[in-house]
Amino acid sequence: MVAVHSNMFPLGKLAPDFNLLEVTSGTYQSLNELKSDKATVIMFICNHCPYVKHVNVELVRLYADYAARGVAFIAISSNDVEKYPDDSPEQMKLTAEQTGYQFPYLYDETQEVARAYEAACTPDFYIFDEQLGCVYRGQLDDSRPKNDKPVTGKDVRSALDQLLAGQPVNPEQVPSLGCNIKWKEN
Repeated sequence: MVAVHSNMFPLGKLAPDFNLLEVTSGTYQSLNELKSDKATVIMFICNHCPYVKHVNVELVRLYADYAARGVAFIAISSNDVEKYPDDSPEQMKLTAEQTGYQFPYLYDETQEVARAYEAACTPDFYIFDEQLGCVYRGQLDDSRPKNDKPVTGKDVRSALDQLLAGQPVNPEQVPSLGCNIKWKEN
C-alpha cells in the first residue's frame, strides 16, 4: 500500500466532462446528466483501498444528509482492473450494493477522467459549484485508518455548508491522503 496525497486540482477550474459506465445500472452517464445546479461532489474511490473502506459509512451518510439539499454525488473508480480485479465493474457493483451507495458509481476504464481531474489517490474529493467551477479539493476529514480520529466528513461538510449558504468556500484546504491510483502501464 503506497499512500500519496492528492494533487490539489486548481480552484476555479471547470470540471472536465466525462461519459462513463455506471456499474449498478449498466448505462453510460455523463457529468452533464449527473451534475446539480447547486453543488456536485466527485469522489475518486475504489473497492480494495483501506482508506476508502475506512470512510465508506461516511460516504453513505454524506449522501443521505446532502442529496435532499440538491447536492449531486458521483463516485469514480479508475484503477487498473487487470492488476486489481477487486476493482472491476462487476466487483464495483457488488460493493455499491453491499455498502449502500445511492450515488452513481462510475468506471473509468481508460483512466482519462482521473488524469483530467489530476486525481492521485483514493479517496480524492472535489466539490464544484453550480457553474462546475472547483471550490474544494482535498480530504474528507483528518481521520485515517489506525489514527483513532473519528470519521466525520468535516472538511467536505464544511465546504458544502458554505457553498449551499452562498458563502465563499474557505480556500485553506488539506490534501487527501490515500492509496495511489493504480495506473496502467503504457
